[in-house]
Amino acid sequence: MIEAGYFDIGGTLSYVEQTRHGRPLLCLHTAGQSGVQWRHSVAGLADRGYRVIVPDLPGHGRSEPPPGEPIDDLGRYAVWCEQLVDALELERPLVVGCSIGGKITLDLAVRMGHRLAGVVAMAAEAGPGRASLSGLRRELEDVAAPSRGDRTYLGTLAVVGRGIPAGRAELIATMHRREDPVVTTADLLGWGTHDVRAGLAEIACPVHLVVGEDDLWLDAAKVRMTAESIPDARFTLLEGIGHYPMEELAGFPALLHEWLTALVESR
Repeated sequence: MIEAGYFDIGGTLSYVEQTRHGRPLLCLHTAGQSGVQWRHSVAGLADRGYRVIVPDLPGHGRSEPPPGEPIDDLGRYAVWCEQLVDALELERPLVVGCSIGGKITLDLAVRMGHRLAGVVAMAAEAGPGRASLSGLRRELEDVAAPSRGDRTYLGTLAVVGRGIPAGRAELIATMHRREDPVVTTADLLGWGTHDVRAGLAEIACPVHLVVGEDDLWLDAAKVRMTAESIPDARFTLLEGIGHYPMEELAGFPALLHEWLTALVESR
């Protein structure tokens, strides 16, 4: 059973879906997207004993935009996530995120690792991500061009792994083109500037970093370096997978459960 509701988090009316029982697991989406990215994972994770919490970040999906300009600092999303943990009274939750969600996950590990049971950061490194900041800022002046949807669609296809069936890749790209280009551009500015490297050595919860071998957004060696900078962190390179493991891998809930179980047991 999935329950959905709106919560006032940090002054923003925010949409959150969650299952009822089990160990709390907070799932964070990618740039410009929403919790719909986890639609194929929620039931499988709930069946494995998790209380799955899937929010739409402020300005995304069915959540209202935050006061002021679109958020281009991923640290603000991390603060919002911490407020969500408090609002839902989550005790020692696990956190998993992908892309900007992965960066936010690492930020949460630095910020509040002592309160977390463990984190899985996918498609993310601790330093600034690859992005043309000047180009993104120019796009904010006119991001409603008709070609933007096509660019999102084709760009998504480009970073899906070669091991994914064509039909599944097509569905992922088609779903992604629903995004708001203003919000996405602000997210990507955050992707290109976010940096928590200074706090990695002090992280107080188990960490697992995951990157797809075919992820054109990332240098796997830098993700591995992030893992090596965190005490006892784990690192996984996914063969034939791109930027969106939870959407690309049909058996993702079982695999994530393995990763999370190992983190909890290691603690």
